[in-house]
Amino acid sequence: MLPTTTLAERGASGHLNILYWQAPTILNPYLSSGPKDIEPASLVLEPLARYDETGSMVPWLATDIPTLANGGVSDDLTTITWTLRPDVTWSDGTNVTAHDVVFTANYCMTPEGGCQQAGKFSDVTEIKVLDELTVRLTFAAPKPFPYGPLVGVETPILQKAQFSDCIGAGAQSCTTNNTAPIGTGPFRVAEFRAGDVVTFEANPYYRDPNKPGFATVTIKGGGDAISAARAVLDTGEMDYAWNLQVDPDILNAMTEGGKGQIIRSFGTPVERLMINRTDPSPTLGKLRSTRAGGAHPFLTDLAVLNALSMAIDRKIVSELGYGAAGKPTCDILPAPAIYASSANDACLTQDIESARQLLNDAGWVDSDGDGVREKDGIRLSVLFQTSTNPVRQDTQALLKSWWAEIGIETELRQIDPSVFFGGDPASPDTFQKFYADIQMFTNFFPGTDPEAYLNNWACKNIPDPANNWLGFNIPRYCDAEYDALAAKLARTPALEDRAVIARRMNDMLMQAGALIPLVHRGDVSAISNTLMGVRMNSWDSELWNIADWTRAE
Repeated sequence: MLPTTTLAERGASGHLNILYWQAPTILNPYLSSGPKDIEPASLVLEPLARYDETGSMVPWLATDIPTLANGGVSDDLTTITWTLRPDVTWSDGTNVTAHDVVFTANYCMTPEGGCQQAGKFSDVTEIKVLDELTVRLTFAAPKPFPYGPLVGVETPILQKAQFSDCIGAGAQSCTTNNTAPIGTGPFRVAEFRAGDVVTFEANPYYRDPNKPGFATVTIKGGGDAISAARAVLDTGEMDYAWNLQVDPDILNAMTEGGKGQIIRSFGTPVERLMINRTDPSPTLGKLRSTRAGGAHPFLTDLAVLNALSMAIDRKIVSELGYGAAGKPTCDILPAPAIYASSANDACLTQDIESARQLLNDAGWVDSDGDGVREKDGIRLSVLFQTSTNPVRQDTQALLKSWWAEIGIETELRQIDPSVFFGGDPASPDTFQKFYADIQMFTNFFPGTDPEAYLNNWACKNIPDPANNWLGFNIPRYCDAEYDALAAKLARTPALEDRAVIARRMNDMLMQAGALIPLVHRGDVSAISNTLMGVRMNSWDSELWNIADWTRAE
């Protein structure tokens, strides 16, 4: 059990060392989809409201949560009105106003900007300043869950004065602004070295004069999950290590040194395979992995997609890679429980023979005896990529061996996490570019409502050159029925009815083979025994309450 914290004065605990071994490359959540960037940014940038460690929404820069009961949400569910706290200033000493809030929404909703969080602003038609501390958002239709925009770690408030020249097509080119944003959080950026280290110092204008407990923070990148765990649990040189996707036996052995402990929590993260429904062939040039370049030669064949899934033993993947921090899953939406489907549970049982038969019946046969099936001159040969990580490489090896048993050839590729998750539109190796057939990683959604998360797979969110590859519909899935369900979900007020729609959307993605879920992952991090006040949070940023962290005396 972690000790509670007692704060004395700002900065009294000195320096804090944190390892995000997937190094941050940007501190603007609107231009990144990766927790490695978004969570470090949360030391500086804050939303109107966020989610605590129980998944409950709590006001942050706002005075309270607008509801029907308090009049903050209109009776017809088409508007929500937020009021800012009067004691909030930017880290440069200027006042935060409603104009900053309006600017932030418009910043993301400008199509040319390639905003990664555009799905959160679905159906927003207007955001208006009512007075210096009050804004009203208007939706195109009744919005039963109006807490997508500007709520949670992914959609914080930006300073209008800093970003006013960075809206639209110029958003990506504002390097200084995107790596050293002026914020309202407990810290401000002192130094940023992309892909390496970020140094923060206490924000002298932070609204609580006794916080943060630490004077300075270093978030270090590089290395791997094992070395990050060792730095906290073995050598003790670091205070906190994030995302420890490490063999559980290795982690347990490290804790025996008595310098730190493992903390875990379950939210919504799922380790999944993304299936490229478009053709990634290099011969297509700029059209590779785009819908304009054409469909994938065989990964839109349901027989192939189902066979790939049936050949996997998810129980082994979960036990070997995650231990108590993993559960086999067949769904991209395994939590909260009301949204969890049972329609796809057949995947929990590996069935090599049925996978072989499925391919036989679809005409995929090994006609030349080389162990690889083919049909109409097309070989079942895939390039399978993921980030460099021992657990992921073990999973890759397992899947390659199982797929070989059913006649599918697999080439494995590993990419440095800072590149794979970096979002650089000039790099060919990002997960958004998806210059491969299959790729694997984990993602999640903050809070407990999946509307914005499920919006990720709407047709409009497909990454392509026109939006700087920043959409999050990574499989390039596009179905008019799915888009219609997304619109219906946005208009549906009753929780039970919303759950029915969400489960249907999950099932459509699963049964189309757009994604193949593997493991419902718990978040696993390591913490020094001297660190106090940490409240592990899978619904928001792990660093969400860093202002409360202190050093034990």
